[in-house]
Amino acid sequence: MKTRTTLVLTALLATGCAIAAPAFAQEAQDQPAGDLVPPTSARDFTSQQLDGVLAGNWRSAANRARDPYRHPKATLEFFGVRPDYTVVEITPGGGWYTEILAPLLKDNGHYVAAVQKPSDNEARQDASGLHQKFAADAAHYGKATVVEFDPKAPVFGAPGSADMVLTFRNVHNWVMANTAPQMFKAFFTVLRPGGVLGVEDHRAADKASVDAVKKSGYLPTAYVIKLATDAGFKLEETSEINANPKDTKDYPQGVWTLPPTLTLGDKDKAKYQAIGESDRMTLRFVKPATPVATH
Repeated sequence: MKTRTTLVLTALLATGCAIAAPAFAQEAQDQPAGDLVPPTSARDFTSQQLDGVLAGNWRSAANRARDPYRHPKATLEFFGVRPDYTVVEITPGGGWYTEILAPLLKDNGHYVAAVQKPSDNEARQDASGLHQKFAADAAHYGKATVVEFDPKAPVFGAPGSADMVLTFRNVHNWVMANTAPQMFKAFFTVLRPGGVLGVEDHRAADKASVDAVKKSGYLPTAYVIKLATDAGFKLEETSEINANPKDTKDYPQGVWTLPPTLTLGDKDKAKYQAIGESDRMTLRFVKPATPVATH
């Protein structure tokens, strides 16, 4: 599979355009920002809007501090988000990406936060927090909405109503709960033909078995790809935007040993902070315009 960078460089060479040297992430960052692609005019428009949103004073200081680890601009550009899209974010938790996506989509698109029907205190707090956030700041969140779903029979909206479905660091939870296949099928249903599914999650070693690692929070990339393709998606591209080669993936409390959770508290805290956040896969799938056979 050709990478996006390869395709862009080929196009530039074919037209005789000069190729500028790529910009590299600052050495102070714990994790690389990955290869970025020179923007098209449409992408540049979105890029400028993302810059404005990322600088927004409504974003919490704690969330801003994680930007060097989560690479929000590069990640959203890789997924191809546009300000006029209807985007469904699956289980946004406390709303880290909500603070970016909802204001970006406020004027011309629509942000939907899909949250699990409250079954415990965490789910209840997440849903309540998002409702309060939207109600308290309509100037930035506009018509953003919350939809609740049953993970055993999930529905995220009318069939074909979304341009993009995004989920960040959630697939491992569904794998542990044995609801992942249902979730991916529901993503496929809510997306329009040609719509995009963007997935980011903690990446296990390539040869690791699912059963051996799933309780650690890490998943093999091939397994996540199979979940999506079994649901009907086509893998369009992978990215190393959220890679972290310092992550050895062999911690006492799994991925939650690392920041931001730091489950072990002060024990070896400096060591885990030096590693940074987890090594993560970043995958972009597309719902084919013509249905494909599923497994």
